[in-house]
Amino acid sequence: MFFNWIKHYMPRSLYGRAALIMVLPVVVLQLVVSVAFIQRHLQGVTVQMTLTVQRELEMISELGLETPTQEAMLEQTAPLLTPLKMQLRFLEKEELPVRDDLAWNEFSGRIVRDTLRKSFPEILAVQFPDKQQVKLIFSNDLGPLEVSFDRRRVTAAAPHQLIVTMLFFGILMTVISFLYMRNQLRPIKRLADAAQAFGRGRTVNYRASGATEVRAAGSAFLDMRSRIERQIEQRTLMLSGVSHDLRTPLTRMKLGLAMLDAEDAEPLLRDVDEMQQLLDAFLDFSRGVSTSAPENIDPQKLVQSIVDNWRREGLDVMLGELSGEGQVMLRPAALRRAIDNLISNAMRYGHLARVSVTLTDRSLRIRVEDDGPGIPQDQRSEAVRPFIRLDPSRNQNLGSGVGLGLAIVADIARAHGGMLRLGKSQALGGLQADIVVGR
Repeated sequence: MFFNWIKHYMPRSLYGRAALIMVLPVVVLQLVVSVAFIQRHLQGVTVQMTLTVQRELEMISELGLETPTQEAMLEQTAPLLTPLKMQLRFLEKEELPVRDDLAWNEFSGRIVRDTLRKSFPEILAVQFPDKQQVKLIFSNDLGPLEVSFDRRRVTAAAPHQLIVTMLFFGILMTVISFLYMRNQLRPIKRLADAAQAFGRGRTVNYRASGATEVRAAGSAFLDMRSRIERQIEQRTLMLSGVSHDLRTPLTRMKLGLAMLDAEDAEPLLRDVDEMQQLLDAFLDFSRGVSTSAPENIDPQKLVQSIVDNWRREGLDVMLGELSGEGQVMLRPAALRRAIDNLISNAMRYGHLARVSVTLTDRSLRIRVEDDGPGIPQDQRSEAVRPFIRLDPSRNQNLGSGVGLGLAIVADIARAHGGMLRLGKSQALGGLQADIVVGR
């Protein structure tokens, strides 16, 4: 659309947009009123006052035609000039030539000059030497005359009063409106903070307040949060209970198989071990991020400790680039489990793994790369779904797995308000898994 380019210059926050909605009409209104006042009212009044003074100048000029000398003219016009509060004098030759004297911001003076030059050809110069006096110089048969008088005879006394008053009350009302708007937007900000915190796996105290619509939205959020928390709790309890209850018959089966001949019991023992592995994965998936509370931690130190643990086991796990400094609100136990799952997958399908951390003001990215076969692009969305196993050729001679490794990582990333992104490693050629969390 034509106005799409404006979006790049618009404020992003609700405070900024609300302030723009309030300030912009006030500024436009003041500009329109100011221009209309200057062009119509102030300019019209100045022209009328100037024409009045012009008629007085014409009368003085006509008196000059009836007197033979300059002294006689000054004497004859004195009774007329006294009530008009004007001073008249003839200019000497050394005081010529004369020219206009107007300041750069003398708006009314320019109107006076243009009006006189248009309707009084005898005018030679218009001078505004200060803010109290005006000097008009015009030609006469007896010589050039200078008439000086109070500038209030041709201009308004305080033309800026309306603009200053309007500007003052405009700013005052804008400040009052902004304070009121801030109180109205504060409940929306609290609701947004509570929703963002819950999206990142943290529960903060929130009470619905504000206008009726905001209260309704806050109450709906609290109901939604309660239902989600109850659903997560029920899922955790159900899966944990099922996994725990199945351990007892599995243990009895292991004891029973221990009584049989080793050669006959070996296939059955493999099946029992696979079932045990499946139950452990179920239990790990059911725990989700409930095993630790959010806290401010240094993600670089966490990753360094994880890499050191894997290296102590004799595996080729490298520490990649560590960029940025600071702490992030995370669940350390859950994040450690997610990184361990990614490294485990990397070592399962490859021989080399590399872990790097990039921390900026807006996000945290933990990247795990390997030199394995990777995952085709059309299968990456399926790879993060629970209980989904990819092409059997990927799992050749590596065990079947249960299809929950990447699903657990994606669940933990979502619980932190982030996401798991899969791609191809440019450096190692295998899978590249990024855990991206907003700050």
